[in-house]
Amino acid sequence: MRPETSVIIPTWNRRDMVARAIDSVLAQTRPVEEIIVVDDGSTDGTGEFLAQRYAERITLLAQANAGVSAARNTGLAAARGRYLALLDSDDVWLPEKTERQVAFLEANPGIGMVLCDVYRVDADGGLIDVFERRRQIPEDGPALQWVLRDPALAPLSALMRREVYEDVGGFDTALRTAEDLDFHLRVAARWGIGVVPEPLARALRGHDGLSALASTEDDYIAVMERAAERAEGVVPEPARRQALATAYLKNAESCIWRQRYADAWALARKARRLEPDAALQARMRRLPVLAAKRMMRAVLPKRSATA
Repeated sequence: MRPETSVIIPTWNRRDMVARAIDSVLAQTRPVEEIIVVDDGSTDGTGEFLAQRYAERITLLAQANAGVSAARNTGLAAARGRYLALLDSDDVWLPEKTERQVAFLEANPGIGMVLCDVYRVDADGGLIDVFERRRQIPEDGPALQWVLRDPALAPLSALMRREVYEDVGGFDTALRTAEDLDFHLRVAARWGIGVVPEPLARALRGHDGLSALASTEDDYIAVMERAAERAEGVVPEPARRQALATAYLKNAESCIWRQRYADAWALARKARRLEPDAALQARMRRLPVLAAKRMMRAVLPKRSATA
C-alpha cells in the first residue's frame, strides 16, 4: 500500500543532528509511514550510525556529495507517499505537525501545499523569533502575488500533495542558494497554498548555513527576475513591479553589508526604474546611510588595531 506521508531528510556530516530530526518524525501523533534519509556523501560515519540505530524504520539512500538540492531530489524521486514533506537534518518537527497539516489538506482539496509557523532557535536552543507565515500569505488559496513579494520558505514547514511535485518538479540544482525560494515561487504559480498559523517545527539558525556564500544575492535576483517575467499578465502589474523592486532593494542592502557597493548601487538603480512605492523609496534613501555605517565599521577595527 502507498504510504500516506513521506518525509525526505537530506544530510551531510551531521550524524548526531540528523538523529534528532528523525526522532522528531518518529514522535508524530499522526505516524509518518516513510522516512527517507539521503546521505549526501558524509564522511563522519552517518550511514553506518543510522543503519544501526534505525534499521528498517527508515529508508537510507547514499549518494556522492552533490548538495542539498540534489539530495532532496533523490529523496523526492524515491518517495511513494500521497503527501510529501521535507526536513533538513539540523531541524525538528513538533509532535502534531503531520496531524495538523494532513488534516488541513484533506479539508481543503483546492490547496496543493500547506505551511506552518516555525520557531527559529540558536545553537543553544534559545528562541530567536517565530517565522509567522500569515505575515507573508494573508489568506489561503492563490498566493503568487504574496509569494512574489516575499518568497521566503522554510522547507521544514511545508507539506504538499504528490501531484504538486509531479507538476512542478524538484529543486533547481544549478542554484547554490535560493533554491527554496525558486521552488516556492514555482509552486505558487500553479497551486493554492495554505497556512496552519501556529508553530509546528523548530529550525536551527546561524551555525553553518549557505546564506554567507558570495553568490547569495546573485542567485536571489536570478530567481526573482525569472519568476517576475513568468508572472507578467498573471499578477497585477503594479504588484509585480513592487515585488521586483523589493527584491532589488533587499539585495542592495545585503550587498552593502558584504561591501559589494557597486553591485548595491546597480540594484538600487534597477529598483528606481520600477517606480517603487513610498515605503520602498524611503528604504532606498537610507542606502547611503547604511553604506556609510558599513564603511565606518570596516575601518574602525583597523584603526584600533594600529593605535
